[in-house]
Amino acid sequence: MSKAIQMTINGRHEIFAVGHSGSRWEIPDEETLCTTLRERLDLTGTKEGCGQGACGACTVLLNDVAVPSCQVLTADCDGANIVTIEGLADPVTGELDLLQKVFVEKYAFQCGFCTPGIIMALKGLFIKNSHPTRKEVEEALAGNLCRCISQYHVFEAAELYAQQLQELQEGGQQ
Repeated sequence: MSKAIQMTINGRHEIFAVGHSGSRWEIPDEETLCTTLRERLDLTGTKEGCGQGACGACTVLLNDVAVPSCQVLTADCDGANIVTIEGLADPVTGELDLLQKVFVEKYAFQCGFCTPGIIMALKGLFIKNSHPTRKEVEEALAGNLCRCISQYHVFEAAELYAQQLQELQEGGQQ
């Protein structure tokens, strides 16, 4: 017997039937959120790397908390608000989120495979704490593995983002 679950993904209301498979909206009980995002909704910025929650490539925001989506069952997301890397950009203009912009500005990317997960992990941190210490940034990124980008650039991007957030807050724009 199937049950209907509802969630908001990147601002869009989605309904799935859990317990079946066959159509785009009928999913097996054991399907991960990562699989649902990539295969059913074509949100391919969320990458499946290790499939064990250890690499961070599949990190998304689940109710404003950064989580490895390969370790979350879609069936457990009823009522959840999920944001993927695609959901950070402005839905009308397509303009990148400020965090995405500073990653570009500071060259905090290389091949791009793990970059969305790193950005989402940082976004989760900055939602909780707009002025994290370097140690807090390191801890937030501890679950993200990357072989090709310089951590220096990532930390530089995080510092610039914090600075720009503070300027926006002081200017009353946020």
